[in-house]
Amino acid sequence: MTSDAPEASAALVVGLLSISDRASRGDYEDRGLPALRAWLGAALTSPWRAEERLIADEQPLIERTLIELCDERGCGLVLTTGGTGPAPRDVTPEATVAVAERVLPGFGEQMRQVSLRHVPTAILSRQVGAVRGRSLILNLPGQPRAIAETLDGVFAAVPYCLDLIGAPYVETDPAVVAAFRPASARRPGGA
Repeated sequence: MTSDAPEASAALVVGLLSISDRASRGDYEDRGLPALRAWLGAALTSPWRAEERLIADEQPLIERTLIELCDERGCGLVLTTGGTGPAPRDVTPEATVAVAERVLPGFGEQMRQVSLRHVPTAILSRQVGAVRGRSLILNLPGQPRAIAETLDGVFAAVPYCLDLIGAPYVETDPAVVAAFRPASARRPGGA
Protein backbone atom coordinates (compact mmCIF):
# COMPACT_ATOMS: atom_id res chain seq x y z
CA MET A 1 0.00 0.00 0.00
CA THR A 2 1.30 3.45 -0.87
CA SER A 3 0.66 6.72 0.85
CA ASP A 4 0.64 10.28 -0.41
CA ALA A 5 1.78 11.48 3.02
CA PRO A 6 5.39 12.69 3.26
CA GLU A 7 7.95 10.68 5.14
CA ALA A 8 8.15 11.42 8.85
CA SER A 9 11.81 12.33 8.46
CA ALA A 10 11.34 14.49 5.34
CA ALA A 11 12.81 17.95 5.76
CA LEU A 12 10.42 20.84 5.31
CA VAL A 13 11.43 23.09 2.45
CA VAL A 14 10.48 26.66 3.28
CA GLY A 15 10.24 29.31 0.60
CA LEU A 16 11.36 32.69 1.92
CA LEU A 17 10.29 35.44 -0.44
CA SER A 18 11.14 39.09 0.22
CA ILE A 19 9.26 41.49 -2.03
CA SER A 20 10.73 44.97 -2.30
CA ASP A 21 11.49 47.20 -5.26
CA ARG A 22 14.28 49.07 -3.46
CA ALA A 23 15.96 46.06 -1.82
CA SER A 24 15.82 44.06 -5.06
CA ARG A 25 17.58 46.97 -6.84
CA GLY A 26 20.24 47.10 -4.13
CA ASP A 27 19.19 50.54 -2.83
CA TYR A 28 19.32 49.08 0.69
CA GLU A 29 20.00 45.76 2.35
CA ASP A 30 17.06 43.40 2.61
CA ARG A 31 16.16 42.71 6.24
CA GLY A 32 13.16 40.46 5.62
CA LEU A 33 14.99 37.29 4.63
CA PRO A 34 17.38 37.38 7.61
CA ALA A 35 14.42 37.99 9.96
CA LEU A 36 12.51 35.02 8.55
CA ARG A 37 15.58 32.78 8.70
CA ALA A 38 16.32 33.76 12.31
CA TRP A 39 12.75 33.19 13.50
CA LEU A 40 12.48 29.78 11.82
CA GLY A 41 15.93 28.79 13.11
CA ALA A 42 14.75 29.41 16.66
CA ALA A 43 11.24 27.97 16.27
CA LEU A 44 11.64 24.77 14.24
CA THR A 45 13.19 21.69 15.84
CA SER A 46 12.61 19.34 12.91
CA PRO A 47 14.80 19.38 9.78
CA TRP A 48 14.17 22.21 7.32
CA ARG A 49 15.94 24.12 4.60
CA ALA A 50 15.20 27.39 2.85
CA GLU A 51 14.74 28.45 -0.76
CA GLU A 52 15.25 32.23 -0.71
CA ARG A 53 14.25 34.85 -3.26
CA LEU A 54 14.43 38.66 -3.28
CA ILE A 55 12.25 40.21 -5.99
CA ALA A 56 10.54 43.46 -7.02
CA ASP A 57 6.90 44.38 -6.40
CA GLU A 58 5.65 43.12 -9.77
CA GLN A 59 2.55 40.93 -9.67
CA PRO A 60 3.49 38.63 -12.59
CA LEU A 61 6.96 38.12 -11.08
CA ILE A 62 5.51 37.39 -7.63
CA GLU A 63 3.05 34.90 -9.14
CA ARG A 64 5.80 33.11 -11.12
CA THR A 65 8.03 32.96 -8.04
CA LEU A 66 5.25 31.56 -5.83
CA ILE A 67 4.47 28.90 -8.45
CA GLU A 68 8.17 28.02 -8.73
CA LEU A 69 8.57 27.71 -4.95
CA CYS A 70 5.41 25.63 -4.52
CA ASP A 71 5.37 23.48 -7.65
CA GLU A 72 9.02 23.16 -8.68
CA ARG A 73 11.00 23.57 -5.44
CA GLY A 74 8.56 21.58 -3.30
CA CYS A 75 8.16 24.17 -0.55
CA GLY A 76 5.60 23.01 2.01
CA LEU A 77 5.60 26.49 3.51
CA VAL A 78 6.16 29.81 1.72
CA LEU A 79 6.56 32.96 3.79
CA THR A 80 6.45 36.26 1.95
CA THR A 81 7.46 39.58 3.45
CA GLY A 82 6.50 42.96 2.06
CA GLY A 83 3.94 44.30 -0.36
CA THR A 84 0.83 43.88 1.82
CA GLY A 85 -0.12 47.51 2.40
CA PRO A 86 -2.52 49.79 0.49
CA ALA A 87 0.09 51.49 -1.73
CA PRO A 88 -0.41 51.02 -5.49
CA ARG A 89 2.75 48.86 -5.79
CA ASP A 90 1.71 46.56 -2.88
CA VAL A 91 0.43 43.57 -4.86
CA THR A 92 1.57 40.56 -2.83
CA PRO A 93 -1.97 39.59 -1.71
CA GLU A 94 -3.28 39.81 -5.28
CA ALA A 95 -0.46 37.60 -6.53
CA THR A 96 -1.02 35.10 -3.73
CA VAL A 97 -4.76 34.84 -4.35
CA ALA A 98 -4.14 34.52 -8.11
CA VAL A 99 -2.04 31.35 -7.64
CA ALA A 100 -3.96 29.91 -4.68
CA GLU A 101 -6.34 26.97 -4.75
CA ARG A 102 -7.85 27.94 -1.39
CA VAL A 103 -7.72 31.07 0.72
CA LEU A 104 -7.56 30.59 4.51
CA PRO A 105 -9.14 33.83 5.82
CA GLY A 106 -8.37 32.98 9.46
CA PHE A 107 -4.65 33.55 8.92
CA GLY A 108 -5.13 37.07 7.55
CA GLU A 109 -7.61 37.92 10.29
CA GLN A 110 -5.30 36.68 13.04
CA MET A 111 -2.20 38.32 11.58
CA ARG A 112 -3.99 41.68 11.63
CA GLN A 113 -5.20 41.09 15.20
CA VAL A 114 -1.67 40.30 16.35
CA SER A 115 -0.29 43.40 14.66
CA LEU A 116 -3.04 45.63 16.09
CA ARG A 117 -1.64 44.94 19.55
CA HIS A 118 1.50 46.79 18.46
CA VAL A 119 0.49 49.41 15.87
CA PRO A 120 -2.84 51.00 14.93
CA THR A 121 -1.90 50.96 11.24
CA ALA A 122 -2.24 47.16 11.18
CA ILE A 123 -5.78 47.72 9.89
CA LEU A 124 -4.17 48.79 6.62
CA SER A 125 -2.59 45.36 6.12
CA ARG A 126 -4.00 43.02 3.51
CA GLN A 127 -2.12 39.87 4.56
CA VAL A 128 -3.38 36.58 3.16
CA GLY A 129 -2.99 32.92 4.01
CA ALA A 130 -3.58 30.46 1.17
CA VAL A 131 -2.96 26.92 -0.02
CA ARG A 132 -1.52 25.85 -3.36
CA GLY A 133 -1.24 22.07 -3.66
CA ARG A 134 0.82 20.90 -0.68
CA SER A 135 2.07 24.42 0.10
CA LEU A 136 0.87 26.92 2.67
CA ILE A 137 1.58 30.54 1.68
CA LEU A 138 1.54 33.27 4.33
CA ASN A 139 1.98 36.97 3.56
CA LEU A 140 3.84 38.68 6.40
CA PRO A 141 4.65 42.34 7.06
CA GLY A 142 7.91 43.82 5.85
CA GLN A 143 9.61 44.94 9.08
CA PRO A 144 11.73 42.39 11.02
CA ARG A 145 10.06 43.11 14.36
CA ALA A 146 6.59 42.82 12.79
CA ILE A 147 7.60 39.55 11.10
CA ALA A 148 8.54 38.01 14.44
CA GLU A 149 5.45 39.35 16.22
CA THR A 150 3.18 38.01 13.51
CA LEU A 151 4.82 34.58 13.38
CA ASP A 152 4.69 34.39 17.20
CA GLY A 153 0.94 34.98 16.95
CA VAL A 154 -0.06 32.57 14.17
CA PHE A 155 2.57 29.85 13.84
CA ALA A 156 0.96 27.54 16.43
CA ALA A 157 -1.59 26.60 13.73
CA VAL A 158 0.93 26.16 10.91
CA PRO A 159 2.26 22.63 11.65
CA TYR A 160 -1.24 21.10 11.77
CA CYS A 161 -2.20 22.97 8.59
CA LEU A 162 0.90 21.50 6.94
CA ASP A 163 -0.24 18.04 8.11
CA LEU A 164 -3.68 18.55 6.58
CA ILE A 165 -2.34 19.58 3.16
CA GLY A 166 0.25 16.79 2.96
CA ALA A 167 3.43 18.77 3.67
CA PRO A 168 6.18 17.33 5.92
CA TYR A 169 5.46 16.92 9.64
CA VAL A 170 7.21 19.62 11.63
CA GLU A 171 7.89 20.18 15.31
CA THR A 172 8.50 23.45 17.09
CA ASP A 173 10.35 24.56 20.19
CA PRO A 174 7.57 25.25 22.72
CA ALA A 175 9.71 27.98 24.28
CA VAL A 176 9.29 29.92 21.00
CA VAL A 177 5.87 28.72 19.82
CA ALA A 178 3.97 25.60 20.85
CA ALA A 179 2.50 23.86 17.82
CA PHE A 180 -1.10 22.85 18.35
CA ARG A 181 -2.38 19.57 17.00
CA PRO A 182 -5.42 17.56 18.07
CA ALA A 183 -4.37 14.51 20.11
CA SER A 184 -5.27 12.24 17.19
CA ALA A 185 -2.77 14.06 14.93
CA ARG A 186 0.23 13.92 17.27
CA ARG A 187 3.07 11.53 16.58
CA PRO A 188 4.84 9.59 19.33
CA GLY A 189 7.29 11.87 21.09
CA GLY A 190 5.70 14.93 19.43
CA ALA A 191 3.65 17.70 20.93
